[in-house]
Amino acid sequence: MTDSVLYEQDDRIVKITLNRPDTRNALSGDIIEGLVDSLNKADKDKNVGCVILTGAGKSFSSGGNLQEIKDMTTKDNMSLTELEDWYRFGIQKIPLTMNSIDVPIVAAVNGHAIGAGNDLCTMCDIRIAAEDAKFSESFLRIGIIPGDGGSWFLPKIIGLARANEMILTCDVIDSQKALDWGLVSKVVTNDELLDEANRTANKIASQPPEASRRAKRLLRISQNVSLDKALEMAASQQSILQQLDDHREAIDALLEKRKPNYTNS
Repeated sequence: MTDSVLYEQDDRIVKITLNRPDTRNALSGDIIEGLVDSLNKADKDKNVGCVILTGAGKSFSSGGNLQEIKDMTTKDNMSLTELEDWYRFGIQKIPLTMNSIDVPIVAAVNGHAIGAGNDLCTMCDIRIAAEDAKFSESFLRIGIIPGDGGSWFLPKIIGLARANEMILTCDVIDSQKALDWGLVSKVVTNDELLDEANRTANKIASQPPEASRRAKRLLRISQNVSLDKALEMAASQQSILQQLDDHREAIDALLEKRKPNYTNS
């Protein structure tokens, strides 16, 4: 981790904060590495029930660093191979990590989520927006395309037609349109954003931890396989979960009308 990405844990909730407000949390090298390291750390810690991802200052993330992008070809004269490697071994580590980890992630979107910043939102499981949040797939404005997986994640959330509209027009949409389109699930006042994200995260973290992670995994993989494969995987995962102590504790707590005490076993 670096100072560019803050990692704060409170019981079973981890808050990861992109901490470069001077660049509006542009996804440059130090933030990329810090974010990937933080996500992997939270995923490996089985005591973590949910992650909140947000940005320091007035923006969630402004996307790529424009000066850095310009320097690739004008100052550094990077070749085609070097440019491809920058994406593959740089920013593309974020979507690959986000799509492989099992810990649930709630995005608390403050201010601008632009370009790769908007795509970062789509990689999260749940998105909550502040009233002043703005979203845009702005890549074409600088003559490039979503190089970080946005063209894969975005249509799964808002549908292909609306994803085409966002990517091809570069329009900025406000929080209400984002809610109407299903890009976010809730809009709250700026002051309520982190409180609402914490309430959602606590609801998730209160569930049996192993079951929550396996449910997320099942949801993710089921989107890209046939029904029979999804059912086969569900049966396999279910048989494992029903042998755990937390499964028996969950049923006993419901029958006895008390709060469950999960031990992650």
